[in-house]
Amino acid sequence: MQNYRTVAVSAARQAGKIIADAYQTKFRVYYKQGGVTNLVTEVDRSSEAAIVEVLSAAFPDHRILAEEGGEAEGRRSLYRWYVDPLDGTTNFAHGFPAFCVSIGLEVEGRMILGIVYDPLRNELFEAEAGTGAFLNGERIRVSQVASLNKALLVTGFPYDHDGRRQNLPYFERFALESQGVRRTGSAALDLCYVAAGRIDGFWELKLFPWDVAAGSLIVTEAGGSMTDFLGHPFSVHGSQTLASNGLIHQAMMDVIASK
Repeated sequence: MQNYRTVAVSAARQAGKIIADAYQTKFRVYYKQGGVTNLVTEVDRSSEAAIVEVLSAAFPDHRILAEEGGEAEGRRSLYRWYVDPLDGTTNFAHGFPAFCVSIGLEVEGRMILGIVYDPLRNELFEAEAGTGAFLNGERIRVSQVASLNKALLVTGFPYDHDGRRQNLPYFERFALESQGVRRTGSAALDLCYVAAGRIDGFWELKLFPWDVAAGSLIVTEAGGSMTDFLGHPFSVHGSQTLASNGLIHQAMMDVIASK
């Protein structure tokens, strides 16, 4: 595990340097299928190439599922890496300082390592299964807020218009029931902020495995709860993500059920 962590942290920091060096400089922006709301930059691609190169050199048989390049064929290992080279691309493209690198490692369907690196703040969130969650080497824990009306929540909206409309009723209800709702534009950071007690709860629809693989482990290792909207066990391949400090989890599910 120590070797996996060392390599993943090295990959995340290398990618983070690429991102930080390119921040607020000129770079090309491209649009994925689905229109102008789903974009990618050449920085995403450079960051991903650096991560994949580091992981492949250290673990040539491991499977790697990366946001921009997909999954390489021919690898049959039980180990699988999930790579988001720049979570918060829209923020990055606009110069809004909320984005990160996210790298998670799974073995036989179980997440065992999560690394999320914010290069602008030099914040490294990490967790190994069964050992707790940490920020720059210091242990972190979820908040102790026990009531929804005192909770600060965060959410995000899918790229497609139908998905955005689907989340609006939830947003309205939570805005009325909680102390406040934020929308940062980076699901990986949102999950880490739940783990660190900066945010009390998070919900979102239609996230991808690379968005949540690392952050979901960091939340649970920090003492938080991860499920779908109905309380079923969380899966990185599911379409619903609900994360909280655990104390307000049922209250959040109740709000979602009353939509």
